[in-house]
Amino acid sequence: MAVKILRQPKKIALIGAPTSAAALRAGHERAPAALRDAGLVARLTSAGFEVTDLGDSTKRTFQVDDEHPRARNVAALVEVLNDLRPRVEQAIKSGALPLVIGGDCSIVLATIAGARRYYRQVNLIYVDGDADLNVPASTPSGCVDGMVVSHIVGRGAPELVRFWGEPPLVREADIVLFGYDRLDPPEEAALAKSPIRRFSSGDVKQMGAEAAARSAIKQLHSGKFEYVLHFDVDAISGGEFSATNFAGSGLGLEAVREAMTVFAGEKSLAAFEVTAYNPDLDTDCSGARMLIELLGTVLGARLQAAEAEANSQAATAIASGTSTETTTASSSPAAENVEAPAPPIATERETPAPAAPERETPTAPVTSTSEESVAPDSSDTDSTEPARENSGGSSDATSDSMEHPKAGTPDL
Repeated sequence: MAVKILRQPKKIALIGAPTSAAALRAGHERAPAALRDAGLVARLTSAGFEVTDLGDSTKRTFQVDDEHPRARNVAALVEVLNDLRPRVEQAIKSGALPLVIGGDCSIVLATIAGARRYYRQVNLIYVDGDADLNVPASTPSGCVDGMVVSHIVGRGAPELVRFWGEPPLVREADIVLFGYDRLDPPEEAALAKSPIRRFSSGDVKQMGAEAAARSAIKQLHSGKFEYVLHFDVDAISGGEFSATNFAGSGLGLEAVREAMTVFAGEKSLAAFEVTAYNPDLDTDCSGARMLIELLGTVLGARLQAAEAEANSQAATAIASGTSTETTTASSSPAAENVEAPAPPIATERETPAPAAPERETPTAPVTSTSEESVAPDSSDTDSTEPARENSGGSSDATSDSMEHPKAGTPDL
């Protein structure tokens, strides 16, 4: 049976995902509580939203896990994902926008899977300082945080690749990497052969953040398919935001704000998640306050745009109705002062204000045998087309001879 999702623009469903199991140190698991305590709900409420807090998924903390050196803590990760996914499903079914606060980057698997419960095809915009394209065979650290995108497209630890039921969760051509500034040699080789769309931090700086974001949206055909927005805070330059495990030299805070405002402003945004904030590295809570203000501004702009569009549609409907009444009166036989039979029933009617768009979507069960659980190939998304529109700025994403910290051996 198809389920109609009636979007509620003023509603947000807040979900905590307190896990650091995919990282290389503890800390991420405390992020949801820290951001709540710092005033996240109050800031969203002041922006005009009605916030429903759906609580936290299973809490899991980083463990060394020497028994699985190529993919650490996978069993714990699967447990987290299986608990988080139905919470995302619940949020989407309610019509609210799911705002998932992590936690490490592995939670995106559950966020996408939850969205695919109601939307047959879900795309991904991955704003992150890293490409996260390693696999167990290419990294000695076993840090799943650095392999997330590989698992989304069907490469990596079998338990995570099969989490959805039948991989991939998202096709490579339906993913945009945005703002990365670190690539390991194996990632660089994989990306060279991949149809994944990408905008390195250098590309974004060269094009301008807003223009690059709009180009990314266009490439994803966002008007046709829903997408998940993943935001790893290490995409912000370490000079402006350091409360994350691997601060980089990527985008300035204002550039991130511009791009995120574009990404969050689209009607087809199905879910929004924030990852990799570490309260242990934010002793004065300045990082928490910065993130909360960023989210309030970005999501507030989304709500203002939705309200402006609704007002415009209402005004157009009223004007259309007034015009119809005037036309009918001036063209009636009575206006011409001649005797005539009663006019026929009017064919023009006052146009009501259009309702928010509804999407009829299949309720695909999450099983490997369900035909509805597989994202169909889109006729207008050619996996052989070039992965990006521009070629500038790639020097910011070139790799050194050593892996970046997500992939490197931890200092334990």
